[in-house]
Amino acid sequence: MTDQTNTARDGILDSGGWVLQVHGGAGAMRRGELDSALETATRAGLTQALAAGAAILRQGGAALDAVEAAVRVLEDDPAFNAGHGAVFTADGTIELDAAIMDGTTRAAGAVAGVTRARNPVTLARALMEQTPHVLVAGPGADRFGEEVGVEQVDPTYFHTAERWRQLEKMRERGQGKAVFDADVKFGTVGAVARDSQGHLAAATSTGGLTGKRPGRVGDSPVIGAGTFADDRSCAVSATGSGEFYIREGVGHEIGARIRFLGESAQVAVDVVQAETKALGGEGGLIAIGHDGAAVWSFNTPGMYRGRVAADGEMTVAIYGDE
Repeated sequence: MTDQTNTARDGILDSGGWVLQVHGGAGAMRRGELDSALETATRAGLTQALAAGAAILRQGGAALDAVEAAVRVLEDDPAFNAGHGAVFTADGTIELDAAIMDGTTRAAGAVAGVTRARNPVTLARALMEQTPHVLVAGPGADRFGEEVGVEQVDPTYFHTAERWRQLEKMRERGQGKAVFDADVKFGTVGAVARDSQGHLAAATSTGGLTGKRPGRVGDSPVIGAGTFADDRSCAVSATGSGEFYIREGVGHEIGARIRFLGESAQVAVDVVQAETKALGGEGGLIAIGHDGAAVWSFNTPGMYRGRVAADGEMTVAIYGDE
């Protein structure tokens, strides 16, 4: 594990305007080592996701709509490990997880192990809005998507040659056994937003970890871990070693520190990141406080991330020194 902690140096504090942040995963991305074509593609994808969410917020739209729109863009982009471009399990299949949460009502929807919804984040929202449930997994989630008309695709839609190559490489290293890509990159996408009415929302989507055991579920669809939103405290979307982020209850823990201890969003995310690292977990997160403070924190060399606000320019970054 690295000893570094990378934080947002200039968190936005805007009590009146909207703000949106996105991420595309954290990990061993270092200057001069990341493939130039991939760097270009990921920066473009983050920019497009920010633009999609900002278009909604700029018109006075809801934070919930903005985070869904931003995450859908990243799910459709093969440069990211979510939706089209998701990684393979040890069995050579693809299982997708996603969650969305409305900070105003604390309503939430999450799906795990889905195989046919083109945009799992939209399936998660449909679950939130059309059922009394919060989390549905596997065939039941797939069937629900069909029933309510969420766009379905053949599972081969999600396959990409690069993700298959990564699985083959891991199989060689792991001698046929399921291995994690923790030393490479935690591939998850997410968005958090505060709209012009002061309401918060968060959404996260992932293909999980290359070579994961089929059926494994990480922190992304776990409300209070990888995804959390509460107008009283903050909105959080995380990316990292999911088992540790679940054990820490990262999203809820950050919200509790802000709400009950009165900590700033930056202090809260840094403390919780440090506690997660002490357990053995690496990764990062983006967060927006109820006061509009937009921050991030990660303990890996890099994290794909971006930010745009009503009163500021769009920012996209990858490396720890940006």
